[in-house]
Amino acid sequence: MKTAHAARLVIAGLLCGGLAACGGGGPNAGPQESADMRPEVRRTTIWDVFEGSENPNTTVGVNKYLWNASLEVLNFLPVQTVDPFTGVIQTGYGTPPGGGRSYRATIKIADPALDARSLKLSLQGPGSAAIEPGTVRAVEDAILTRARQLRIQDGRL
Repeated sequence: MKTAHAARLVIAGLLCGGLAACGGGGPNAGPQESADMRPEVRRTTIWDVFEGSENPNTTVGVNKYLWNASLEVLNFLPVQTVDPFTGVIQTGYGTPPGGGRSYRATIKIADPALDARSLKLSLQGPGSAAIEPGTVRAVEDAILTRARQLRIQDGRL
């Protein structure tokens, strides 16, 4: 009877010790412990790898309307690379309908919001020649206008 009681006490002590070890506080942890848990002060541990519940390979952080509008407006350019996870579209050289100069574009959609600040557009001419800022602005405006039209068509206002 005494050995069973002693075994229960040992098991209970081990469980309590194990739970206390999970607390994250060291031997000198006291009032300062709450200050150490602030996001800007908190240290990263190996266990942080297992805490993330979202799979970064399936989370897309770009606005679908800006993405589709960019592809539609610049459909005369051959697409070289697309990465919907980072929001980057790179095209090859192409000539717009009714135009005589060829362009290539790099589009970065940096945010899931349908906002002008979410869209970054870079146009280049042959030999990496600079493009007039007015031309870049006109293409950005066309993409934003088309994205708004797509959102209205989708019915999610």
